[in-house]
Amino acid sequence: MANPTVGGISTGGEKAKSENGEEKKEDLDPEFLSCLLQPSPPDSDPNYIGIRRLLLHRKAHAGQLNRKGWKCNERGYVAFRNFINRPRNWESNQTPSLSSTPGQSGRWLQSPSPLFPVHDADSWSIGRDLRSSSRGISRTTSLSSITSETEHPRKKVEPAYSFVGMHCIFDQAKAMVTVIKFGNMSSDLLAYGSADGILTVCNVSMPPTVLQQLTGHTKDVTDFDFSANNQYIASASIDKTVRVWDISKGLCIRVIYGVSSQLCIRFHPVNNNFLSAGNANKEILVFNFSTGRTINKMTLYSEVTAMDHDHTGQITFCGDAQGCVYTLTMDSRTGALSLTHRHRSKANNPSPITTVQYRTFSLLARGPVLLTFSHDGSLSFFSVSLELQGYLTVRCALKLTPRLHSIRASFCPLLSLQKGEYIVAGSEDTNVYFYDLTRPKHACVNKLQGHGYPVIGIAWNHGENFLASSDFGGTVIVWKREKTK
Repeated sequence: MANPTVGGISTGGEKAKSENGEEKKEDLDPEFLSCLLQPSPPDSDPNYIGIRRLLLHRKAHAGQLNRKGWKCNERGYVAFRNFINRPRNWESNQTPSLSSTPGQSGRWLQSPSPLFPVHDADSWSIGRDLRSSSRGISRTTSLSSITSETEHPRKKVEPAYSFVGMHCIFDQAKAMVTVIKFGNMSSDLLAYGSADGILTVCNVSMPPTVLQQLTGHTKDVTDFDFSANNQYIASASIDKTVRVWDISKGLCIRVIYGVSSQLCIRFHPVNNNFLSAGNANKEILVFNFSTGRTINKMTLYSEVTAMDHDHTGQITFCGDAQGCVYTLTMDSRTGALSLTHRHRSKANNPSPITTVQYRTFSLLARGPVLLTFSHDGSLSFFSVSLELQGYLTVRCALKLTPRLHSIRASFCPLLSLQKGEYIVAGSEDTNVYFYDLTRPKHACVNKLQGHGYPVIGIAWNHGENFLASSDFGGTVIVWKREKTK
């Protein structure tokens, strides 16, 4: 009996000649035959139905073969990209995968969400997740891990920020989320403020829950800060008020009225009875947390838009609307302020500074460092001299695309086996970007996709296993970072 054919394509069971000329019979594929032998619908072309089944079966089989080459052995997206760009004789010359290293290993988590890889020599991405259409807290999502372990022999090993996808999504906010932060020394306490004046406090542990919604501000929340014990939150707003909240009770326990918009606020890291705030009236005010009274005040040259303290609380760093960075000393007992240094922007058209962040140590600077990010897309990295009362020296800088919104940036964890200075920042194109300031020509080392609006805020938790990002549409995504050994 002749072998059945569909549309001129043999279904299997044919006799083929081997290299020595002898005939051998190919093995029949049971799944293939069952696919072809399924009954056809009435009034249909059997040839068309057979060819369609044949092509669909071969497509699934080809996809299965592709996945076998990269989903196992703890290989991620970069291995899959190398598989796609492999030479024609890749199957015969396939090299074994390299042993995993800390910060460069991950696992493939099968997920219904599609991947949209970015074929770029310096960046890779997480695919967009299909979010629930209902408002509220979305479900935990498993996406594919984005890691780099094996590389083409002709290419360099790229830095690997491994993410296994979205941990959870908060999308109950009805306005732009302007600022987002994790609690002090906390890995699961998260809060964010929105343009409608609402502060939301969440717990990102499983299951993710909203703990409190703090209402009282009538306009945009511009900044907030946790107290050292995470019992209180102090928030600043365009409505010219500073409010202090008791998180456990969800109540506003104190309101401090000002004469202009309050733009930034910080608790003193040592004396939590001090609260510093910068406003649009070019002032830095130091309040008594217990009484709400103003202890000290200093006037600068422009609106104070960003602020941070060093770890001792003796030095305060401020950024203004003209792109200048100020270094002030503060007495931890009296709250007295003194201006010591002023670093002016060299740009022709100075832009407001949106981020001022201090870190106690950097491998690049071998000491304390300061990060600033301005509205025109300028990232600046300073080394801080504590012996000279916080004198700043520019170590490296990066010019990004100018921002339309007040977008923030942050330090991100250093890789244990990589040298560089890594920064994470939001962008107008709805992506979260990771930059290495030591590689100005190829600065972008990673990119996360998932937001549908410009990304405004960025925050790392204390354990550095969660990265939270907020966008213009009110969505907050908590990304889960792959644990390093």
